[in-house]
Amino acid sequence: MPVSHTASAPEAMTDHALRAFLRGLPGVDEVGARARAQDLSTRSVKTTAKAHAIDLAISMVDLTTLEGADTVGKVRALCAKAALPDPADRTAPRVGAVCVYPDMVATAVAALDGTGIGVASVATAFPAGRAPLEVKLADTARAVADGASEIDMVIDRGAFLAGDYLKVFEEVVAVKQACGGAHLKVILETGELATLDNVRRASHLAMLAGADFVKTSTGKVSPAATAPVVLVMLEAVRDHHAATGRRVGVKPAGGIRTTKDAVRQLVLVQETAGAAWLSPGLFRIGASSLLNDLLMQRARLASGTYPGPDYYTLD
Repeated sequence: MPVSHTASAPEAMTDHALRAFLRGLPGVDEVGARARAQDLSTRSVKTTAKAHAIDLAISMVDLTTLEGADTVGKVRALCAKAALPDPADRTAPRVGAVCVYPDMVATAVAALDGTGIGVASVATAFPAGRAPLEVKLADTARAVADGASEIDMVIDRGAFLAGDYLKVFEEVVAVKQACGGAHLKVILETGELATLDNVRRASHLAMLAGADFVKTSTGKVSPAATAPVVLVMLEAVRDHHAATGRRVGVKPAGGIRTTKDAVRQLVLVQETAGAAWLSPGLFRIGASSLLNDLLMQRARLASGTYPGPDYYTLD
């Protein structure tokens, strides 16, 4: 696909200026995006390169539990696995972060003390985002006060789809301010945005508002992190960097369950945004079951045989 170019960002963020900027972005060639994503998904990664890709993918995992039945014990166990993914092989890298609900942040922070692994928390009335702004800000402030180093917020998709871009922008700005020193990942919930044009617009809106990462999904809506969606988001962060000099990360989440899925994501990153994004600081994968498959494939490369399916803990 040809390189796209962003329009000039508005200097004063009025409703009219923001709408003109977002509507002035180049349209996405949906057929071309899907063909490009399909082509990249067929790329093969072998032997030494595959071993490096697996370790890189492990280091990019946001090991996640976001269930109503989450308990203190489950979160502590998840944190232990994050710090030591394979007790039989201490060369396995640690994950990028552990992602939990705000009320579990303090538990996760205590369990990860001294490991260097950060805690991400889904705030702002996750997953629907249907709450007043003051509730979203309180949710964020509580998570940050308890030690979260990353906040994953959800945008108001209803407002976005209704064309109320300024409301979405101002909410992201407010949550970013409430984050203080914590990084902000903005969840677009791409499965509800309907078109790749909307994915591109929402990505640029989030970045203009100060997002440190743009994230595909909550993991609660299908489709989630499809290859064309991730491709468009990677193009957006690449173009934003070209226009502003600021690098913003990307986090696909939802439906990435196998090593093959993860490696395909890394190929998308390399071929779209470039090698600078191939680090946990600029690319994360939100997942729970993925880590086990990465560890199984890693063990197979080292020994020639797969561990049994019950060798690793279930998350």
